[in-house]
Amino acid sequence: MTRERTYTWGDPMESAAEVMTSAGIDVLRGIAEGRLPAAPIAATLGMGLESVEPGKVVFTIEPAEYHYNPIGSVHGGVYATVLDSATGCAVHSMLPAGVGYTSLDLTVKFLRAMTTRTGPVRCTGTVTHLGGRTALAEARLTDADDRLLATATSSILVIRPQPGTAVS
Repeated sequence: MTRERTYTWGDPMESAAEVMTSAGIDVLRGIAEGRLPAAPIAATLGMGLESVEPGKVVFTIEPAEYHYNPIGSVHGGVYATVLDSATGCAVHSMLPAGVGYTSLDLTVKFLRAMTTRTGPVRCTGTVTHLGGRTALAEARLTDADDRLLATATSSILVIRPQPGTAVS
């Protein structure tokens, strides 16, 4: 028996353009409220941005069969993607307009397996340090009973415009 899945996503360049003229928190709130399109990876995984505040974001995802690895549980790459999104967006929530970011590293600790029986999970990302050139953030992935499924820490490069470069 085969399965099929179809999904759609918005134009990622619309949100990317907004980053140039709006503070990160405003862009993320626009995504959470549906005024701006989420990153296509969110549609691919079925991940949603539940809440945003300065230095903290919460993503949600419900483990599905299409997340599985060959042994019948959610693939570690799904955990890592959600954790990476939470750490990066937590940092983004504190950046001014025109300033970007990218992950330098991501250290993930897998603590419990996820399956379709796990139900909806939440991933909370928080900033632990925001410097001029780098940031540190952490994330916790928990189930509905607040059991810890995985954690991550990330070093993030803050990408500021070069002096004399206009933000368009």
